[in-house]
Formats: sequence, structure tokens, C-alpha cells
Amino acid sequence: MNGKKGLVIGIANEHSLAWAAARNCHAAGAELAVTYLNDKARPHVEPLAQSIDAPILAPCDVSRDGQLEAVFERITSTWGRLDFLVHAIAWAPAADLHGRLVDSSATGFAQAMQISCHSFIRMAKLAEPLMARGGSLTTLSFLGAEKVVDHYNLMGPVKAALEASVRYLAHELGPKGIRVNAISAGAIKTRAASGIEHFDELIRETEAKSPLRRTVTADEVGRAALLLVSDHTTAITGEILHVDAGFHVDGMIFH
Repeated sequence: MNGKKGLVIGIANEHSLAWAAARNCHAAGAELAVTYLNDKARPHVEPLAQSIDAPILAPCDVSRDGQLEAVFERITSTWGRLDFLVHAIAWAPAADLHGRLVDSSATGFAQAMQISCHSFIRMAKLAEPLMARGGSLTTLSFLGAEKVVDHYNLMGPVKAALEASVRYLAHELGPKGIRVNAISAGAIKTRAASGIEHFDELIRETEAKSPLRRTVTADEVGRAALLLVSDHTTAITGEILHVDAGFHVDGMIFH
């Protein structure tokens, strides 16, 4: 990854999957731009950015007009190009996330879709002119996009839309050498996961029923992100890579 320039969006703290991706990419030689959500988040993210000598650290709340565009303007003025980006943001209003899908509000659904899905499409559009030599776009998903997972609720359809967007973006951007993939990560205790009710039950189910009989680590997801943005996967696009100890493969299993 020496000489590669990358953008990682979604670091909240040292436990974030986005940080695991950034740490692994930096260790492999990449130079990174890093963002933080707001002033409250900055003290948690800035020391991490400093530890990997990130030349760009900028605020990025994709729900605020102009902030995402400002990040790409910094990248353009600093580097003039971008080789890869990792999109690791998702959000839904608590009332909609914790309630039934059938009871979700139109406003809450739209907000979840804007932040968790459409922001990736916006990033693809902004990254495209910076990837004249090709590149890689990677986002994070979850099994709830494919199958019903109790308490995932509203985010299931939102992540399903994100995974469909991966395929369509891969189709549209492929002729320019830009690859688009997603990682369907297993259950990991992160700040984002803390918003899902009964998440500990999902952890226990994963440990009991996944073929590897364990959960996965943030570092394992980070290494998968490194793989997808690297030149080791130049023929892989439109893919949903499961990093979940095999949990997604089992159906009606009787022990």
C-alpha cells in the first residue's frame, strides 16, 4: 500500500471498525485522510489520526450541507487524487430503530437512508474524478440486510439498499477501474452496535451457532478492508464479503 492515498470516514473511537480499517491500511503503508463527526467526537478521533500521521483531519457530518464536499476539496488540494475510501457510517433515530419496521416514521426512514446509504453514493460521485487511475470503494454492512435479525428493525431494509447500491455502483464505475464492495461484518461490540437492543443476545447466538463458534474481532474486519482496497483484489467488485465466522451460512441446524 506504499504510495496509496485513502479516506476513512466513520471513526468514533479506538473500538470503531473504521479505526481497525485505518490502522491496518496505515500499517501496510497507506497515507490516510480521517474525519470526525463533530466537536464532541474530535477529542476521541484526533489522537488516533495523529498516531497514524494522517495529513488530513476534518469534520464530516454527512447530514450537514457542504461538510462532505469540503473533505473532498481538502483531498483534492492536498493530494490531487484518491486511491480508496472506506465508508463506515450508519444511523437511525432511536425511536425508529427500536420500534417495529411497520411503525417507522417516514422522516426517520429517510434520515436513516440518507446517512447510512445515500452518503456512500455521494462519496462515490465525489471520489470518481479523483480516481482517474482506478480505485476502491468499500462500505460496511450486516447480515440483517439479507435475513431478518431480531431488533435490527429499520436498519435491515436500509442496509439492503446499501448492498444493492454496491452492485449498481460497481456496474457504473467498473469501466473506469473503480471497484465497489461491502464487508458484511459479524456481531462486534462497537459504539454503533450499542444502539441495537438485546445486542448481547446476538453475540451469544454467534458464539453458539457460527461454524467457527466465536464472534469476530474488529481487527479481522480491518484486515478484510485492507484486502479489498489493496491490489490483491483488483478483479473483485460488486461483492459482499462476509467476515462473520461463517454465521451467515447456517440455516436450520439441529445439534
